[in-house]
Amino acid sequence: MNRLMFQTVVSTALMEDVGAGDWTSEGIFSDEEKSKGVFVAKAEGVLAGMPVVKEVYRQMDSEVTVTSKVSEGQQVRNGTILAEIHGSTRSVLMGERVALNFLQRLSGIASCTAKYAAIASKYDCKIVDTRKTTPGLRLLEKYAVKTGGGYNHRLNLSDAVLIKDNHIHAAGSIVKAVEMLRETIPFTTAVEVEVESLKQLEEALASGVEIVMLDNMPLSMMRQAVKIAGGRVTLEASGGITLDNVEETAACGVDLISVGELTHSVKAMDISLDLT
Repeated sequence: MNRLMFQTVVSTALMEDVGAGDWTSEGIFSDEEKSKGVFVAKAEGVLAGMPVVKEVYRQMDSEVTVTSKVSEGQQVRNGTILAEIHGSTRSVLMGERVALNFLQRLSGIASCTAKYAAIASKYDCKIVDTRKTTPGLRLLEKYAVKTGGGYNHRLNLSDAVLIKDNHIHAAGSIVKAVEMLRETIPFTTAVEVEVESLKQLEEALASGVEIVMLDNMPLSMMRQAVKIAGGRVTLEASGGITLDNVEETAACGVDLISVGELTHSVKAMDISLDLT
């Protein structure tokens, strides 16, 4: 992951947390005092975000060193030492919360994604993310999804074409919306359309789109949709997908399953920074 992707968001996070300075650490420790510490996993999961931790300390104090002991994307156990840190005690403690906030959230996303991906892969189905991300953190959160074995859906509104229900209502029909789009977008651009019924699926297929999103379809209807599509388009299942029903959904024969939970409500992984 290129450091330029997250320099600004790290800087913003440090300004937010440090403010005018760390009164506690600055009041207790001198500039010369040094400390060593370790980042430790307090739960099982998949590591993601150590490059961001290193950027936190690069901006905080370039003399602080963070040495990874575990590779990005590696499954770890409770008690695993993820990295070692050494440098000014003040600097280590001033960057602690920001570093952990990034590392815990991104590792939580990667860990959750890995669980979904392990199930879906048995059916040759891919898990993809959504735009339901934390404002300002989308690049990092989508990086964590990939680190956990998932795939990225569109990054932003200019990244791909997706005709949703409100576009259809406003345009009048799927066919009309697709016709208008084909006149404005590059001919190489794929078009995805969201459908809620088999009738809409037939309309989407007739309009020549490349991808169809089956939105909140019951499993029985989804199975019919897969048969009707007959491999002519890429099918994406979306809406209400959880770890409890992802296997049944993948077994329907869809190509992709988009999961909002990966980024909008994932539980952060428990990780601590302990001075040794």
